[in-house]
Amino acid sequence: MAALAATADQSAPLLEVVGVSKHFSGVTALNDVSLDVRAGEILGLLGENGAGKSTLLKILSGAQPPSSGRINFAGADYRPASPDAAKRAGIVTIYQELSLIPTLSIAENIFIGRAPTGAFGLIDWRRMRAETRGIIARVGLTIDPDTPVSALSVAEQQLVEIARALSLESRLIIMDEPTSALTETEVSQLLGIMNRLRSEGVAIMFVTHRLEEASTICDRMTVLRDGRLAGHLHREGGPVAIPLIIEKMVGRAASELYARPTQRNAAGAVRLSVRGLRTMRDPDAPHAIVLDGVDVDLKAGEILGVAGLVGSGRTELARAIFGADRIASGTITLDGSPISPASPADAIELGIGLVPEDRKHQAIFAMLAIQHNFSVAALDRYSNALGIMEEGRERTALADYKKALSIRMASPEQAIEGLSGGNQQKVILARWLARDPKVLIVDEPTRGVDVGAKAEVHQILVQLAARGIAVMVISSELPEILAVSDRIVTMRQGRMTGEMSGADATEEKLMALMALDQRRGDA
Repeated sequence: MAALAATADQSAPLLEVVGVSKHFSGVTALNDVSLDVRAGEILGLLGENGAGKSTLLKILSGAQPPSSGRINFAGADYRPASPDAAKRAGIVTIYQELSLIPTLSIAENIFIGRAPTGAFGLIDWRRMRAETRGIIARVGLTIDPDTPVSALSVAEQQLVEIARALSLESRLIIMDEPTSALTETEVSQLLGIMNRLRSEGVAIMFVTHRLEEASTICDRMTVLRDGRLAGHLHREGGPVAIPLIIEKMVGRAASELYARPTQRNAAGAVRLSVRGLRTMRDPDAPHAIVLDGVDVDLKAGEILGVAGLVGSGRTELARAIFGADRIASGTITLDGSPISPASPADAIELGIGLVPEDRKHQAIFAMLAIQHNFSVAALDRYSNALGIMEEGRERTALADYKKALSIRMASPEQAIEGLSGGNQQKVILARWLARDPKVLIVDEPTRGVDVGAKAEVHQILVQLAARGIAVMVISSELPEILAVSDRIVTMRQGRMTGEMSGADATEEKLMALMALDQRRGDA
């Protein structure tokens, strides 16, 4: 990771937000919030889901006007009527959901709507390619400008978004969860780019749930809680302590959120057993990870953590057990009986559930109501003999789980896309609870979930195990694995590399096992 640049210039703020509030039909989303950002500074904007970050971003990006308060940018009153007006003023927002057009090239995406023209008003393609090469070089890309965006990795697309912002001569770039879908190497590269931009005098507002990154890269942090300003944190000779950030965000000590449960029931008999599991290589994805002789047991009433670096085969293990990937050889037994799920439908009927890592694309139906997302895996339980849904039973069951899991929602008819990430995840967990599974695999249980909701999801996982469900938790966050797991196995390159009890595990021990190459017998 690049070294932290020199402290930002202490001159007048580039952006100044003073007493800004926003009300929606009697609901206060922001209440008297003030902050500032200076040129050549990275300001972290932190807070739980629902804290008001998204509302503030919409105001700054020109998507919504404030109800009260004032904003100054570059010494002038700032009241953008639209996102285009904000861009013209020098503020560009890069959202978590990228806005690039996949079928267009890098150059076309960067200059969309403002391509350079030559004689007779025709696009000057040579000039556009040449300017694109210079722009993307600023963010470390050396790719052919004619490359379609669809051929780029997520990290490369992020860099194209940043390059486009720089091409607009932006003075402030707002980054909303830019690292949520990146590998550790890609995150390090992006943070290095942010450091470089800071040294060039560009101001950055960094919105993230990854507190380690915020602590490392940000000069200052502004924390919101329940729509109000919870406080400002400053670097003073080193990174801001993460427990202090958490306490500002949630109003209580971090030790209360991540305390490992002390009273746990003893695990029961082996419920799921995998032996010699190998998966088939997809000819359309020759570089994809395949399982190579995996052995693992999962007991009733325990939480088994699966740790490994990106590309270790963790998700592939979950998909193979769930019938989503074809098995080349090996056996799977459930309660002592051999099973061979050929599809997810087979696995569900056998009593196996999966909460996938990509919640948006693989777990929720974004525009459907919460109640329909809840009941989709157990339609037979909420329908009569004629196959007609009985909405009363459906709503009653959802109400029970809403109370049990503390799901915050306006009504069952609300579209699930309107919920926070943590509440969406709770609805998905409730979906599987309604089926009373024997085995539940949870892949990245708190991805995109704020720190307060993380603790709630962890507690739900503990409750599931207490009911006798065999729970497998896959996570790229070692603190999460350590917080919830009774037993932990590690993977690398499609193989198991180690196992230890949760009580004996440490991050250092797990990292050593995750880096172990069993083919050579060393790290």
